[in-house]
Amino acid sequence: MPTQDDVLGYFDTLSNWGRWGDEDQLGTLNHITDDVRLAAARAVRHGRSVSCAWEVAVPKDMELSTTTCPCAADMPGAENMPPAFHADRRWGFSSERIGITFHGNTLTHIDSPCHIFWDGTMYNGRSHSLVEAATGSAWAAVTAAANGIITRGVLLDVAGARDVPWLEPGQGVFPDDLEEAERRQGVRVRPGDAVLLRTGYGRVRHEAGEASGFTQAGWHASCLPWLRERDVALIGADTPQDVQPSGYDDVLMPVHAVSLVAMGLWLLDNCDLEACAATAAGLGQWDFHLAVAPVRFAGTSGSPVNPIATF
Repeated sequence: MPTQDDVLGYFDTLSNWGRWGDEDQLGTLNHITDDVRLAAARAVRHGRSVSCAWEVAVPKDMELSTTTCPCAADMPGAENMPPAFHADRRWGFSSERIGITFHGNTLTHIDSPCHIFWDGTMYNGRSHSLVEAATGSAWAAVTAAANGIITRGVLLDVAGARDVPWLEPGQGVFPDDLEEAERRQGVRVRPGDAVLLRTGYGRVRHEAGEASGFTQAGWHASCLPWLRERDVALIGADTPQDVQPSGYDDVLMPVHAVSLVAMGLWLLDNCDLEACAATAAGLGQWDFHLAVAPVRFAGTSGSPVNPIATF
């Protein structure tokens, strides 16, 4: 079990600053090479796709304003449109204006490296001052992944490996759990993989609704060296990643802080992994092609996403 000093030391010992150059903003996504993407394509053996995201509820999780216009020729401003627009009175439309806060413990989203600062610093040594209220971040924003994240995904069902329906809030996942899940599932995490951690919280949420409070199962900080050693490109979980409480008084969320700031390791928070786990168990296949396409919101520290696993 790493001490608090060990975990604080991870900011140096696990750092990827400069590993891919001083101007790098991709971090561990650099592990996803062309060969890794080709290997991900070869993981498709059944052609079955499942979503790894929660549905965004209206109006609970977002502000939604819908406009309906049964006849477009009657809408305000139609007089400024071309004559043919007025002649065609058969078509109408609906449109939406959406406001959403995606960071937090509910919506499925991706965190880019600029999401977290440590001592006022972001990934690759950049100052927090590069993030401005008006324009967002000029460094390591979600648009660094504009070409999408296409790689081999591996689901590690730690709840299944422990023979429990779910981990209880506050229970951490350790490297031994990851390797036991690998052994039981007959899969091994390789460089460039995305590792999705199932604690079983998705089942709880389906059956009983969202949990309240700030206590949750998740990755323990001791997994960070394991992830660095395996050259993992992306991690996700069915919780917001970090076990809470973390066990460290001076590091509230060590997985978030060390991953994003020191390692440049991108995070998929709040996945719904129940359909993915059921499909994997039914097919006897725990690796798959994973596609994550963040919305290209300029300057933002993440994006709501719908990760798709294809077996």
